[in-house]
Amino acid sequence: MGYQRGMAALHLEMTDKIPHTEFLDNDAYIKRVTGIDTNSIVSMDEVLPCVAEKLDYDYIWNIFEMPYTKGRVTKMGHAVWNAVDAMDTEQYCPFKDEEDVYRFDPAEEYGLSPTNDMISFFTDHFSTKQSLFKNAVYSGGRYNSIFSACIRTFGWEMFLTAAGNDIGRMNRVLDGFYQITRREIEAWANTAIKVYNTHDDICWTSGPVLSPAWYEEQIFPRYKKMWQPLKDAGIKIIFTSDGTYDMFFDDIFSAGADGIVMEPSNSLSYALEKYGDSKIIIGNVDCRILQYGTHEDIHAEVRRCIDLGTKCPGYFLNVGNHIPNGISVENIDCYFECYNRMARR
Repeated sequence: MGYQRGMAALHLEMTDKIPHTEFLDNDAYIKRVTGIDTNSIVSMDEVLPCVAEKLDYDYIWNIFEMPYTKGRVTKMGHAVWNAVDAMDTEQYCPFKDEEDVYRFDPAEEYGLSPTNDMISFFTDHFSTKQSLFKNAVYSGGRYNSIFSACIRTFGWEMFLTAAGNDIGRMNRVLDGFYQITRREIEAWANTAIKVYNTHDDICWTSGPVLSPAWYEEQIFPRYKKMWQPLKDAGIKIIFTSDGTYDMFFDDIFSAGADGIVMEPSNSLSYALEKYGDSKIIIGNVDCRILQYGTHEDIHAEVRRCIDLGTKCPGYFLNVGNHIPNGISVENIDCYFECYNRMARR
């Protein structure tokens, strides 16, 4: 079953087939698999457990953090590719300049919930969701850790301007986001989760947006400290970032991560050659090939990843970035058919 296979792979035990997890957002394919029209439901909780069961997922990537109930955030606009939602072009930033950023105190502005309240909140969430996704390993996690928290609050332009102009003064702001995330992690470490996802979009497709030295000074030491409660509790830590961040794999693993989720711009061969026996590696199937390629192209892409990952006990097949609307049902069918045919070790 998927749960047992997922747990074995997360503990680097060789399984009967390469496990997988997906970020499937394709409404037409969800309807094909489950018979449910996503436009007719109130919450995706009504359908995603069924999708996971039908497609035999072994692991459910999840983030769930305390909601922001106060405090300033920047709006950068948003696009959702489906038949119902329109593009949101509204943009605004509540920060006038970098001086506003340097004066910002994340913990004071957003607040810190009592630890016991967070433990109860996360425990309720996890127990409910794990019972729904009963045949896959369900995780805890936070989306806006440190870097992504800055993007959400300040927007890209204000964040990068402030981070680049005065590292010393930005240090206090980063400490505030670290404090919020660390407090949540301390609560998660007192729940029954087996896996925790740290999400932080530290790079673009072109690579780092600030100098590597900045990350080594400002980000990775904070990761090491904030992950310590999870390490002490024996909870696996999976790191996820958009973009190309393979130049930082060593730093992320040295900080304590047990695994990574990667998009196709990263080198899977490098990751598996160096870490395939000792770490969890998830992803790298190119969603662009699913969207624009032929069935032969999809076959070759799945074969590439499976050939690289088959000898690595912690490798999970996954389409990097998502399977969104716009990819044809036929191509998604081809992808899953290839996986099911090739995945046996």
